[in-house]
Amino acid sequence: MMATQATPTWQIKGTIVLACNCDYGCPCNFNAPPTQGHCEGGWSWHIEEGSYGDVRLDNLTFSILCDWPGAIHEGNGKALVLIDEHADDAQHEAISTLVSGEVGGPWAILRHTWTEVYGPYPAAYELDLREHHSSIRAGSILDLELEPIRNPVTGAEAHPRILLPEGFVWKDGYVTASRKFRVQNSVSYDHSGKYAAFAKFEYSGPPS
Repeated sequence: MMATQATPTWQIKGTIVLACNCDYGCPCNFNAPPTQGHCEGGWSWHIEEGSYGDVRLDNLTFSILCDWPGAIHEGNGKALVLIDEHADDAQHEAISTLVSGEVGGPWAILRHTWTEVYGPYPAAYELDLREHHSSIRAGSILDLELEPIRNPVTGAEAHPRILLPEGFVWKDGYVTASRKFRVQNSVSYDHSGKYAAFAKFEYSGPPS
């Protein structure tokens, strides 16, 4: 009988930046239907510190950019996966394994919502993580810039925060606007001026 190889212990933590086509706040955070009845958006994770088994993943970034015809949980989505071009072969394989959802983390849930996956493709990331003024670019594929939400009467900045005790992607984050949010590849859209957010994340596995 052939022995099965145990899944390595892994842990990553860092900053997640996200955006979609919903109005500020995004109803999906509260188990409500998306603003426009369908969801086009994605997440970018910047790993500040982490490892998959013996493979260090510090300072690497990866993204999943998606298009669902309805609410996320209704499935039938498309997912475009990008991985930092600075990742070596072992790091690329480790992140690919994580986003496959086979070893736990939020992707173990998300992977059941898409039926088409493109990539993972290497991407040249440019990051400027400054909270409400963060930006992430991945070559010619992803261009995301955050800005504070502004009061429509006075123009004053607003800095709302959402706590999601049961959140599986993030639990405590700040809501912003997307000054720019464009994706151009196997998944394509432009939802500049809509919902965006940033938060800290910390995941580990494999699941017990």
